[in-house]
Amino acid sequence: MAQQEFSLYEGPVPNALPCNKEEAVSKNATGKTVIANVTSPSFTVFKPAKQDVNKTAIIVCPGGGYARLAIGHEGTEVAEAFNQLGVTVFVLKYRLPFDSCMTNKEMVPLQDLQQTIKLVRDRAESFDINPNMLGVLGFSAGGHLASTGITKFSESYIENTNLTNLRPDFAILVYPVISMDSTICHKGSRDNLLGKNASSAKLNLYSSEMQVTAQTPPTFLVHASDDKSVPVENSIRFYQALIKNKVNAEMHIYQNGGHGFGLHNATATDSWIERVAAWMQVNKLTAGK
Repeated sequence: MAQQEFSLYEGPVPNALPCNKEEAVSKNATGKTVIANVTSPSFTVFKPAKQDVNKTAIIVCPGGGYARLAIGHEGTEVAEAFNQLGVTVFVLKYRLPFDSCMTNKEMVPLQDLQQTIKLVRDRAESFDINPNMLGVLGFSAGGHLASTGITKFSESYIENTNLTNLRPDFAILVYPVISMDSTICHKGSRDNLLGKNASSAKLNLYSSEMQVTAQTPPTFLVHASDDKSVPVENSIRFYQALIKNKVNAEMHIYQNGGHGFGLHNATATDSWIERVAAWMQVNKLTAGK
């Protein structure tokens, strides 16, 4: 796999304040790579050995509760798996929201996602991808970021003078944080992104199930019924909103699996990426093998 890292911003980073946090890479309790204190955003390109004829690409947003990025099992491992399907992958290292390092921290991850969409589409020829076959994939809090990206694309949170299209063409959300409703939300993600005293208006604005429209792109959802960190109701509500708005959607809910299983649900005999691959072919996002 050819890998190359690109910074998101050539000039000043928007909404950034002078900050003494240093990026830290470590292993979590299960030995998986995580990154904390991300204040310098970038993306890394993973190109397949044999590309699908549609030249489809995906931007991957790792999870981590908006406190860290699970860059290993929800980033590089995922890129390798989609490369096997002939898909080019951009793993996004988005900024984590810190009051001490940025203004309007709740919009910073979305700015980084929109900037990635813009850069990838603007440079589609050099990346050898189809700019009209660009999706987003998010896990957990990264799923919230991806769901925000597919529901807030009509407003540009970045400088976009050439009016690059910021709407992803499809989305894959894996055990995503969706809602800020206190009855089902992931409290850590909500508090890290919006603060502990967010207004009702802001909570509604960042509850993605309330932002779905008929223009929201086709979406595939994966969750486990026994997820105790991010209740499965998050995916169910988003799916219901998609159906209500007549958006093409597919959802797979495992009986077991908990939260944070990445590519491999150890309780299952199948792989959700195989279901995604079939869904992508049905929706003509890839031609398949």
